Amino acid sequence: MPRDFSRTRRVGEQMQRELAELLQREVRDPRLSAVTISGVDVTRDLSLAKVYYTVMPEQLTVEAAQKALEKASGFLRHALGERMIIRNVPQLRFIYDETLVKGTELANLIDQAVAADRKKHQDSD
Repeated sequence: MPRDFSRTRRVGEQMQRELAELLQREVRDPRLSAVTISGVDVTRDLSLAKVYYTVMPEQLTVEAAQKALEKASGFLRHALGERMIIRNVPQLRFIYDETLVKGTELANLIDQAVAADRKKHQDSD
């Protein structure tokens, strides 16, 4: 049984590498140059791949990136079929990865709390 999970993980990792390379080198849509693939989760039966992505907010909105990825999904799936040794290429479902944004927000909150604490201690001295 653990072998199945290991296979899905390996397929997901290879799909992540291949998709990243395809977005950099072969996709002609200039909007997708601001997209980074952060992870791929593949179902056990290899029928669906959840592709997590991030965008550089100064270059592209999340909505525009989502539309561009969905438009390019047929090309990406076909190209994956040519590059990977796999019988059936999973359907690609693109999901925005908010961990980077949430991490930045959390870091800012921590910095604000530390600054407020320092100011409080300086005022009391």
